[in-house]
Amino acid sequence: MRLLLVEDDEMLGTSLKKALEHYAYGVDWVTDGEAAMLAINDSPYAAAIVDVNLPKYSGLDVIKAARGRKNMVPILLLTARDLPQQKVEGLDAGADDYLVKPFDLNELLARLRALMRRSAGRAETILRSGKLALDPSASTLHQNDAPVSVTAKEFRTLKLLMERAGKFVTKGDIEYALYSADDAAESNTVEVTIYNLRKKLGSDIIQTVRGVGYRIAA
Repeated sequence: MRLLLVEDDEMLGTSLKKALEHYAYGVDWVTDGEAAMLAINDSPYAAAIVDVNLPKYSGLDVIKAARGRKNMVPILLLTARDLPQQKVEGLDAGADDYLVKPFDLNELLARLRALMRRSAGRAETILRSGKLALDPSASTLHQNDAPVSVTAKEFRTLKLLMERAGKFVTKGDIEYALYSADDAAESNTVEVTIYNLRKKLGSDIIQTVRGVGYRIAA
């Protein structure tokens, strides 16, 4: 899934982007409110992490602008001050949740997963398709209750397909979800990844329709 990170602190932004990419997210990182407003309205993100204190426009301004355009992307607000009024202002502006700095990475990841589950209308934490069970929080995959070893790229691709189980996902959608704007995927990356997943899970696990995309059973 592709995320928007809005954080002007270079050290925190760098570490967050690296950590989120390690956990199978594609991340676009911007450092001011103006860039955030452009990005959040131009791209269909799975979620956005927005700091309150930003150059040019505040995080609250970014959220209000997005909601004013009927953009309902799940938004996690980061605040450096544990003040009830700031939390209230953030939630009233349209944020879905907030996290006070300094925060634990595992808590941020858990809150993001919860936001995206609610956005997708899904309550269960484990993704299932047939005899496959994928746990995003533990980064584990099981087939017939037996663990399956996959690469990070394979895990990210399968996670996206299982999140949209029963629907076709285009090659472009996969590339968009898994790579940031700064990272270009090689032309055959998706095909190689799908091929490797079929070798490990079975040739009939992922259906391909040329010119349409890839699909895994609901």
